[in-house]
Amino acid sequence: MLKLKYLFHHNDLAEMILKNWNYDSESLDMFQYYRISSNAVYPFREQGEVRLLRFAPVEEKNQVNLGAELEFLGYLRANHYGAMEAVPSHTGKEIVEAHTPWGTYYASVFKRVPGSQVGSIALNDAILYSYGQALGELHQLSRSFIPEQKEKQRWTYTDVLDWMQEILEDFPGETAALNEVELLRTYFATWPINKQNFGLIHYDFELDNVFYDEGSQSCYAIDFDDAMYHWYAMDVERSLDSLREEIKPEQWQQKKQLFLNGYWSEAGERYDLESMFPACRRFANLYGYVRVLRSAADQWLYEPEWMSGLRARLERKLSERAEQFGYPI
Repeated sequence: MLKLKYLFHHNDLAEMILKNWNYDSESLDMFQYYRISSNAVYPFREQGEVRLLRFAPVEEKNQVNLGAELEFLGYLRANHYGAMEAVPSHTGKEIVEAHTPWGTYYASVFKRVPGSQVGSIALNDAILYSYGQALGELHQLSRSFIPEQKEKQRWTYTDVLDWMQEILEDFPGETAALNEVELLRTYFATWPINKQNFGLIHYDFELDNVFYDEGSQSCYAIDFDDAMYHWYAMDVERSLDSLREEIKPEQWQQKKQLFLNGYWSEAGERYDLESMFPACRRFANLYGYVRVLRSAADQWLYEPEWMSGLRARLERKLSERAEQFGYPI
């Protein structure tokens, strides 16, 4: 999540950055459908086709991670996996460093994937199975992925733990969260790492980041911005956590198994994933906590009403997440 000061809708900024690409000028009214969270995303059209402009301040992003994300996307598409496709700028670059009166931003443009968000449609059995298949296929492809330059690969779960520790050290009262970092660091150090269970994961393979196309009866994944090297169980647990919110309790076990059957149909030899879920949930809880804490740290006099309301919701989230700290896994 970006810092709160970057969550403002800014048409002029988006239009200035977009001039690095081709676009239909009459389509800029689509900017009203923007969204901002970990990035600002503004839709537009190029020759009638929907595109998505994604940008964020340079101080909020790691350029190596951005480049590694695009390399992985290229690899996935070369292997016929349904993932978003980057559109080169006028200079042929897929990542533009845009200097503007409001600061410097990293920006990319992507083609819209076909279909509808899985979270916005009725989840019948075929879609649930396909959702699981898409994650299983992603992990199977990840097992064979070798970055062109190892020093420019995506960060690992240990890098994320280091980042969380660095952020928390600026908050003197966050002893419990710092202890949680060390607890997870020690716990994960005991886990085996091999080609079958560990690799580059999506991390956010939730219902809003997966699209189902009725025509091809297949799924397409977007938003690899949080990808990292971790155990594949992390992705499976996060996907099931997202799915649980949409399934009636009495149907949960049957629907969960349907998703897992789809997953294993593509992911290769089965092994015990579910015993890894509790630690994965703790990692996700802590990571979410630190990101919200960092985002909401700065405060200003006379904040707009929407920001005050958002801040109150974030404070509740922090309290809920903090309750999970310190318990044995």
